[in-house]
Amino acid sequence: MSQTIRRRRVFYIPGYDPIPPRRYRELFRREGAGQSRVSGHRITIGARSDRSGFGWGVQAEIEGAQVETEFEVLVWADIVQASMGHGIAATYGQLLRTAWAYIGSGALWRLMKLRRAPVIAALYPIAVLLAQLLVVLLLAAAFGYGLGRLAAFLTGSGVAAWAIGAAAGAVLIWPGLWLWHRLDGRIFAYYLMHDYAFTARLGGAYPPALEARIAEFRARIRDALHGDWDEVLVVGHSSGAYLGVSVLADLLREGVPEGPALSFLSLGHVVPMASFLPNANRLRRDLRDLAAQDRITWIDVSAPGDACSFGLCDPVAVSGVAPPAPHGPLIVSAAFTQTLSPEKQRELRHRWFRLHFQYLCAFDRPGDYDYFAITAGPKTLRDRFAHRTHSPGRISRAVNKWTAT
Repeated sequence: MSQTIRRRRVFYIPGYDPIPPRRYRELFRREGAGQSRVSGHRITIGARSDRSGFGWGVQAEIEGAQVETEFEVLVWADIVQASMGHGIAATYGQLLRTAWAYIGSGALWRLMKLRRAPVIAALYPIAVLLAQLLVVLLLAAAFGYGLGRLAAFLTGSGVAAWAIGAAAGAVLIWPGLWLWHRLDGRIFAYYLMHDYAFTARLGGAYPPALEARIAEFRARIRDALHGDWDEVLVVGHSSGAYLGVSVLADLLREGVPEGPALSFLSLGHVVPMASFLPNANRLRRDLRDLAAQDRITWIDVSAPGDACSFGLCDPVAVSGVAPPAPHGPLIVSAAFTQTLSPEKQRELRHRWFRLHFQYLCAFDRPGDYDYFAITAGPKTLRDRFAHRTHSPGRISRAVNKWTAT
């Protein structure tokens, strides 16, 4: 039976993002205004009644109904920042260990059977960092060679002159790598290297700090389920999608209290990057358990045009842990080629990082997926997608080698 939402609580779990959570409030404010101009929504952002944690309140009139929503960002940016606190040499050490984690386990080849674009995105920081090192070494060698020849000509002592040239060239290596590191705000090679290294460091297992944070997230959601809400909606983006899976699976095992509708919206997921690693038993068990129940509605939205996610890949099925009769997730395409105008597509062309965040932004030709109607509108997630079946192009074949739970 359909249910009209008057009050909703939204918990947003970001991906691997070191930036403070206020960026998500400003993103919602800016893009919500853009979607309102297209879709006729009326969205006002203000304070919320619960002042613990970080979030914002929304008063909206969408599809003819007044809805009150309170957002909370479940923050793990401090854990991300701590994992990024590595120098240049340590990052190159991460490169070697991460490459071996995916190549040695066989995960890399199996990931390529799903979608090549996110695998290429994963290889990007490795290729760029190695290219940077090669450029610096070549420039240092050229400088040392030239200086050595000059010194030999001036002094007539070949051995000493070449030793001076070699030493001078070596001295340039570290400043050269430092200059590349300073440019990473535009290149993102170090950032992405830290991201993939964080996932691969324990072979897909969660580090203790993240396990503790998952327990805190679960407690926050459980508290909300005892509140006066019509729906509690958990939204997980990118790496936050598989954190949401684990949070909700733990909640299920504890026992979900009766009360508001409980829904899960995963966006632009990268689940296989973790679940295809040998030690991701916990995540694979969580995927299986969440798919086997019908208490929590799970809708997964992605797009083949998002090179940073495994578009239209069923995260449970491809991980090889689908239960006999799964209740979810429903795989829905954001269909960028249809929901974004040609002008908008041209604007976003080659901006792959921005496209990865498009799920949280305005669409100028919206279809079934409208982030603002979902999070601030009058329908539960289940009701909003009750008419939908899996999008064409869904990938559901089991590809994973590692299926232990």
